[in-house]
Amino acid sequence: MNTFSKLKQFYWPYKKYFIGSIFFLIFVTAITVAYPIILKITIDDVIISGNYDLVPYVAFGFILLMVVKGVATYFHQFMGDLFGIKTVYELRNELYKKLQYLPFRYYDNAKTGDLMSRLTADVEGFRFFLSFGFAQLINLVLIVSLSLGIMLYFSVPLALVTMVSMPFLIVVVYRFDKKVHPAFKGIRKSFARLTTKVQENISGMNTVKSLSREDFEIEKFVDKNGDYKDNYITTAGIWSKYFPLMELIGQICVVLLLGFGGFMVINNQLAPGELVAFFSLVWYIIGPLMNLGFIINTFSQSKASGERLLEVLDEKEDIANNERPLSVETLKGHVQFKGVTHTYNSNENEVALKDISFNAEPGKVIGLIGATGAGKTTITQLISRFYEADHGEILIDGQNIKNYSITSLRKNIGVVLQESFLFSSSIRDNISYGAPNASIEQIIDAAKRADAHQFIMELPDGYETILGERGMGLSGGQKQRIAIARSILIDPSILILDDATSAVDMETEAKIQVAFLEVMKGRTTFIIAHRISSLMHADEILVLEDGEIKERGTHEQLLGNKIGIYRRIYNIQFKDRDTVFNVESEKVSV
Repeated sequence: MNTFSKLKQFYWPYKKYFIGSIFFLIFVTAITVAYPIILKITIDDVIISGNYDLVPYVAFGFILLMVVKGVATYFHQFMGDLFGIKTVYELRNELYKKLQYLPFRYYDNAKTGDLMSRLTADVEGFRFFLSFGFAQLINLVLIVSLSLGIMLYFSVPLALVTMVSMPFLIVVVYRFDKKVHPAFKGIRKSFARLTTKVQENISGMNTVKSLSREDFEIEKFVDKNGDYKDNYITTAGIWSKYFPLMELIGQICVVLLLGFGGFMVINNQLAPGELVAFFSLVWYIIGPLMNLGFIINTFSQSKASGERLLEVLDEKEDIANNERPLSVETLKGHVQFKGVTHTYNSNENEVALKDISFNAEPGKVIGLIGATGAGKTTITQLISRFYEADHGEILIDGQNIKNYSITSLRKNIGVVLQESFLFSSSIRDNISYGAPNASIEQIIDAAKRADAHQFIMELPDGYETILGERGMGLSGGQKQRIAIARSILIDPSILILDDATSAVDMETEAKIQVAFLEVMKGRTTFIIAHRISSLMHADEILVLEDGEIKERGTHEQLLGNKIGIYRRIYNIQFKDRDTVFNVESEKVSV
């Protein structure tokens, strides 16, 4: 029950619904146990005694009990459902909130399908036990206790003989629980892997089709589906092994009841009506105990689900505000790195940044260039505290960035990522995502600066055009320009352009660069680019290799080093390209 204890904060505030459900459950159970007593009275005091004038009263009393039971059952089930539904409403909200604040480090290893499974199937599995499992467990205790008490009242010897095999049933049920819980945990994990596979396949459908890998993907899905099937078959095997055994033990109880009870009736030690009542009462004990397997099954599923939910809720938020964070409206944008070293995992041999130091004055443009994996994006991600540096200091306006509140820090940093992401909403909502109160005039101005206004106005509904999932229907360049407009609109002190023009053609890039020159005025700007043409105007260019700054300076200064990395990149992009162009021109003229 440790899992339920840890999740207590979500269901305990709604305990009044649970208590109300149990209150009406007590009525339902009491009336259910009253059936055999009414049956005993009908046989012994009415039929055998010949008091047939009591039949209408007995029938009326029975109908009245049915009405009361029906009303009590309605309120019991309704309040039980309300208890479960309100609980998982809060739980699902908290899970989603947790996902919003977990750092990038968590998502580096998390799988989308698995997280979706936790917020849907696992939450629902937990809810089912809250709504029904708890009540069924309490109902079992109540109905077994009341039935056993009435049986002992009628005949202690017959009750003891009937119950002689019950300890064996309890042992079997206990062993069933030990086997079935790991099995259901395996089912949950295999289901998460299955949903992850489906999600990845749908997201990468363009790649699958372009490379004709449909058959390969089908085989992978069949493998995951087979694993899911095998886990269910294993669980079914456990059920098929233990349930017949539980039913056999229950039937032994009935045989003992009929044998010894019949002997007592023959010897006038027990009334016929009491034997009939006994027969009904023993099933009120056997039935719930056999149903205990189903309750344990539900409990095991909910426990497995709860454990998976706690894995998310207990995940450490290692990037958080200090006790007294600084909240600022506007930053000047003076960025300093002092001996910053960072790794993405515990392996010190795989360092992403090594002893990085530089000084970016307010309004300056810093260019970052280097091969893939050199550490360019890592620098900008550390500025926004998407990750925490392992060693060294990062300062903005003289303050360590850890001293600022995360919200105020990031509101002063505009980021255009290498892969733009658009939401399934209108273009207007996408551009104003970071500034929801922006006027349409401000939105249009941002779009114009990003060279997006013209193509937006050519769409059927202009700025109110609803985009498909991840911006389906727009070209890569159009999506990127909307993302650029979104970043411009928040009017940041620091602007980070992570290869922001990589998805657009040369002509569009030139237009956006002109717009950027206006936008970057007064802002500290970091430009990550593979094209030197995007960095020529930078006040300082940092050339990175293997996580270290190998060269730094202006475009002209770096070109002066004839054997430098920057010069080599320049030669590849310009000199060699011009040579190839001239050779091809000569071939054409010949």
